[in-house]
Amino acid sequence: MKGILVFDTSYGNTKIIAETISETLRESGIAVDTFYVKDVKKLSAKDYDFLVLGSPTKFGTMSLTTKTFLGKVTSKEWMNKPFAGFDTENPENIESKQGSAAAEIAEKLREKQMNQLSPVLKGVVLGWKGPLQEGEIERTKEYARGLAIKLKQE
Repeated sequence: MKGILVFDTSYGNTKIIAETISETLRESGIAVDTFYVKDVKKLSAKDYDFLVLGSPTKFGTMSLTTKTFLGKVTSKEWMNKPFAGFDTENPENIESKQGSAAAEIAEKLREKQMNQLSPVLKGVVLGWKGPLQEGEIERTKEYARGLAIKLKQE
């Protein structure tokens, strides 16, 4: 089993979450290629068994670069493949249930008839630029370990 994890980042917080997910999946015996969204030149579903996609939440939505990347994920190729989505958000945004990049990512991938394996992960960032809230790395590792279990069951 091999997957691809693609992320966008503004201040490095979403990158930290992405790298933590990738490392934890690898520790669980699952191969994963990790790319900054602008470095993905070609995306082929035949090369991957699953997709993990993450973006910072900006003004209640995912980044424009992430939206552009989603255009490369074609329903025909990726249909029925598993996915997970994540983002980084500040606590106020999460508490007020304002727009979420991760929720939007999940919605768009479900529309492409992909299978959502886990609820989205919302990494909590303090302030506009971070840092990540204390405990977010461990919480991300727990999320990724659960994701690994579900991927192995696929």
